[in-house]
Amino acid sequence: MLMPILAVLAGLILLVWSADRFVAGASTTAGHFSVPPLLVGMVIVGFGTSAPEMVVSTLAASQGNPGLALGNAWGSNIVNIALILGVTALVAPILVQSMILRKELPILTAVTLLAGYLVWDGGLSRADAWVLLGVFAVLVGWSIFEGMRGGSDALATETAAELQAHAMPLSRSLMWVGVGLVVLVGSSQLLVWGAVQIAQSLGVSDLVIGLTVVAVGTSLPELASCVAAARKGEHDIALGNVLGSNLFNSLAVVGIAGVIAPMKVDAEVLTRDYPVMLGLTVVLFLMGWGFRKRQGRINRLEALALLAAYAGYTGYLLTTMAPAA
Repeated sequence: MLMPILAVLAGLILLVWSADRFVAGASTTAGHFSVPPLLVGMVIVGFGTSAPEMVVSTLAASQGNPGLALGNAWGSNIVNIALILGVTALVAPILVQSMILRKELPILTAVTLLAGYLVWDGGLSRADAWVLLGVFAVLVGWSIFEGMRGGSDALATETAAELQAHAMPLSRSLMWVGVGLVVLVGSSQLLVWGAVQIAQSLGVSDLVIGLTVVAVGTSLPELASCVAAARKGEHDIALGNVLGSNLFNSLAVVGIAGVIAPMKVDAEVLTRDYPVMLGLTVVLFLMGWGFRKRQGRINRLEALALLAAYAGYTGYLLTTMAPAA
């Protein structure tokens, strides 16, 4: 049991470090090729912050652990909204100024509903997975179109400031892309092995491990970047990280895992985990969109409510987890 625990801890530490280096390298590389800052913020950063979930879920599915793959993706969505935005908004209340992010809020809600519809029959087939990847391709195309149009969107302004503050030579940027990707894959392999071993030792399903330990671990890069952005007053970057990550998780991460290995979705996922993910997504939409002349925001009271929801969900999950079949 000691070795799997050490493997998970080492995997998480290396995962956070490599994801940060990969995102930094990819973002500054894009800047060297004059990619518009809005496109960097919408696509490159979104992909980079979801790279841990993508690699972990792909490895898990290819090694015969689809429950870990789905638990990682959906669990990360829950963590991103309830825990990460909760902690971030406690540090500094989040104001939604970007029109692009206001467009992404209903899109994320629609994508979450689509994901639920596809698995409501108790499984995710390869055809279902290809639907998710098809929607993902359309969404990336829309993001590229919006990013190339540029404009004075708040997200573009904040991303441009970040790129300027962390500028580095092209050679160093490419080096960090390569190093980050290699360490990311290696640390993900270590994390998956340790997580599966712990699940087997405790006699619980890999789904539960994916929803808890692995989901929190792969979401740590988002936590670090969101808190840092909030402390600088870059509210739209903080929210954009979460929206982009959740869209990538629901579409690309689950889609790739489902194409590799079609998965059975347990009834408890549909009655416990999916409703929590959907509910939090709807709440985020209501907070971020803003109604009746109220600016979209997440204040400290709402942040406490999100953290309480996460604590309640995790507590319920841990006290009711069933032994693995």
